[in-house]
Amino acid sequence: MQYGINLPPFDDFSDPRALAELAHEAEQAGWDGFFIWDHIIFDPSFHPMVDPCVGLAAVALSTSRIRIGTMLTPLPRRRPWKLARETVSLDRLSNGRLILGVGIGDPFQWDYGFFGEETDAWVRAQHLDEGLDIVAGLWSGEHFSYQGQHYQLREVIFRPKPVQPRIPIWVGGNWPNKPPMRRAARWDGAIPAGGDKALTPDDWRDIGAYIKQYRQHDAPFDLVHAGATTGTDRDADTALIAAYAEAGVTWWVEGIDPWRFGQRWEEPWSPRYSHLMRERVRNGPPRL
Repeated sequence: MQYGINLPPFDDFSDPRALAELAHEAEQAGWDGFFIWDHIIFDPSFHPMVDPCVGLAAVALSTSRIRIGTMLTPLPRRRPWKLARETVSLDRLSNGRLILGVGIGDPFQWDYGFFGEETDAWVRAQHLDEGLDIVAGLWSGEHFSYQGQHYQLREVIFRPKPVQPRIPIWVGGNWPNKPPMRRAARWDGAIPAGGDKALTPDDWRDIGAYIKQYRQHDAPFDLVHAGATTGTDRDADTALIAAYAEAGVTWWVEGIDPWRFGQRWEEPWSPRYSHLMRERVRNGPPRL
């Protein structure tokens, strides 16, 4: 089991310097991963926010060990070749520590609808599949072209290559919806959500078994759980994560955001919650 944090780079953490400082503290506290949300607009409070690639560049330069990445990038609203260029740059800047989390995007009415972008989930899923093929093809550094329904790409060579043989791709989606998990099976990890409820260890056994049916090779595959521990009650935290480890979860990613501490949705961010977020990061990860 590895342990990461996932936070919205909004308000106080929309300053790349503040985000980088928090990432440095996370690394010092023993966390294994530092992930940030990827949004243009999130809700009616119109939070200040940092561009995720700019923010992660600052994070890369302030850390040396911790894995970094997005959770999740809505690839259907990005140009795949632009994302390929950004992610290669981040992977090289971090010396091979980048993980790319992707999904179709939510809340779609804000991140897509305000800008006249496609909001239909089925069409966005098609864009996601084609976009992933293109990003991975460009990362190869070999001759690559693509002819899809939504994207067409003449033959190019995209250089430099990432430091890693290939940047890991984790795919999000809502369980028990099956198509996102079949998509995840093609790549390197799954980040399912349970909708209005937290996924249980039994849910994870079902998810792992379902994905296994569609894996076409034996390369490592991550099952990534989004959860919350106290950071102060070590026995309770250990008991909680042990059940997920036994169910096959390989990453515990702690949600570090104001809403876990009681802030109401669609309200401006209070500085009090930034303090609570920093405190939870400094308390470090749970451990088995």
